[in-house]
Amino acid sequence: MQEGRPIQWFPGHMAKTRRLMEKNIKLVDAVAEVIDARIPYSSRNPELNQLAGGKPRIMLLNKSDLADPVFTREWIAFFQEHGMGAIAVDCRSGNGLNGFLPLAKRILAEKLEAWREKGMAGRRIRILVAGIPNAGKSSLINRLSGNSRASVEDRPGVTRSSQWFPVGKEMEVLDTPGILWPKFEDPAVGERLAFTGAIKDDVIDLETLACRLLEVLAAGYAGLLAKRYRLENDISGLGGYELLEMIGRKRGMRAGGGAIDTERAAIMLLDEFRAGKIGRITLEKAGEGHD
Repeated sequence: MQEGRPIQWFPGHMAKTRRLMEKNIKLVDAVAEVIDARIPYSSRNPELNQLAGGKPRIMLLNKSDLADPVFTREWIAFFQEHGMGAIAVDCRSGNGLNGFLPLAKRILAEKLEAWREKGMAGRRIRILVAGIPNAGKSSLINRLSGNSRASVEDRPGVTRSSQWFPVGKEMEVLDTPGILWPKFEDPAVGERLAFTGAIKDDVIDLETLACRLLEVLAAGYAGLLAKRYRLENDISGLGGYELLEMIGRKRGMRAGGGAIDTERAAIMLLDEFRAGKIGRITLEKAGEGHD
């Protein structure tokens, strides 16, 4: 992946997903969007504002255990200021999810009151769950519904069809396949999605990606980077490839002839970043990219 060159990735099943969502949106009371708390802007689907058709919105900042808590609080405040409900969650462990139903009731208070006046008290709230691939929708639904019927895999593009799942007696959620958009207008968006694993690694040059990630981390989280990989010297001003070689050397990753195995180092770096081993990191400031 070259810097400045947009990533193109729009499998055919995602066009079908868009059509399904346009149909299903009429059946629900609100839309919950699962986003990655490390990249709250880049992990949103820019088409969802139009597809949601004015329905009340809930933003679930997933993987918040991997994100910088200061930035997460700022992002929650940003979404609330724009009329959306928002909470930080970790869908795998379930942390924060006890706030989902109360938040849904709060943003749907007027509708719930109207139901009561019409003698429809007790009707289940219906929420469509949307998000890009690998955002954590299936983990969310498994946690909410208390089972593992939704397919969970740590790779993008697993969910293929829409399914309803009951959540206790008060809510049911509609799962939808992960949906990306046809083109990333901003190359940085595609890059950040690739950093977090939302785009399949087999369509990207991993060494180039790792070098770019190192440059981003050195600019914003140099202390965490230096601590994790025991980089004693000042790393400011170093290029991504220099940093990758330093890390490979520190980890004893040697190829034939004693050269640093930068490919192996790149894979390790991306794995450790995605697992949160470097530290709690957020790559986007609150409101970044939004009008």
